Amino acid sequence: MSESPVGTEQSIGKVDSTPRIIAVVNQKGGVGKTTTTINLATALAASGHSVLIVDLDPQGNASTGIGIAQAHRGIGTYAILLDGTAPDTATLPTFVPSLSIIPADQDLAGAEIELVSVAQREFRLRDALLVPSFSRYDYILIDCPPSLGLLTLNGLVAAHAVLVPLQCEFFALEGLSQLMRTIERVRQSLNPSLRVQGIVLTMYDRRNNLSDLVAADARGFFGHQVYETMIPRNIRIAESPSHGKPVIFYDYRSPGAQAYIRLAQELLRRERALTEDQT
Repeated sequence: MSESPVGTEQSIGKVDSTPRIIAVVNQKGGVGKTTTTINLATALAASGHSVLIVDLDPQGNASTGIGIAQAHRGIGTYAILLDGTAPDTATLPTFVPSLSIIPADQDLAGAEIELVSVAQREFRLRDALLVPSFSRYDYILIDCPPSLGLLTLNGLVAAHAVLVPLQCEFFALEGLSQLMRTIERVRQSLNPSLRVQGIVLTMYDRRNNLSDLVAADARGFFGHQVYETMIPRNIRIAESPSHGKPVIFYDYRSPGAQAYIRLAQELLRRERALTEDQT
C-alpha cells in the first residue's frame, strides 16, 4: 500500500459549520457512482473535514469498499428508514480518520416495496438525518442505488445537492436527461432547495476518441455544471474495492487517487462560491 493521504495534503478549508448533504445519483449502473462516493468522501476526510457516507444501495458496495464486511454491519439504512432506528445507533467508524458510514444492511433490498405503504415515505431519510448530533459532520454523502425508485427519491429529498457521475462511453448521455427531469420534479414538489452540484465525467480514457466526444457533448449541453476534473479509467481504482480500501489509501500516487483529490478540491471551491453568492 502506498502512503496514507492523511496529513500529506494542505487542508482545503471548511465551507460552512452546518453539514452539507450531497446525493450521488445515476440510474445507470457501472458508471462509477459508488467509487466516486467512497473516494470523494475519503478525500474530503483526509483534508480535515468530518464526513459521513450513507449507503442507500441494497448492493452495499459502498460499505464493502470502505472495509465494512457484511458480518460487521449490524443495523443500517433499512432500520433507519423502516424501523425508526436512531441514525447514531447505526453509524460505524471506518479506518479512515474523520470518515463514518451508515452501512446498507441485509434487509434494504426489501425497502422499495415496504416503503410504498409508509406515511411520508419520501421524507424518511431526510427526517432521520435531521438529528442535532449530525451537526458534527461537514459533509454527508448519500450513495443512491442505480434506479429512480423510492430509495433514490429519499436520497434526493434529503439532499441539498446532487452529484452525477457520468461514464465517458456510448449511451452515457441518454439517461441523463431523464435524471435531470426527475431532479427538477423533486425540486418542484418535494425539496425546493435541491440543485445539481455538478456532473463528474468518469472512466475517461485519453486513448479513446469516444471519451473526448462524450466529454465535449456533456460540456456543450450542460456547460459549467460539468466538472473540470475527470476521473480516468485506472486499474488501481478497479482493484481497490477488493481490498476494502479507497484508491486514495490503496495507491495514493496513482492517477485515479490524484483525480479524486482534485475533484474534492473542485467541489469545495464550488461550495465556497455558492456560499459567497448567497451572502
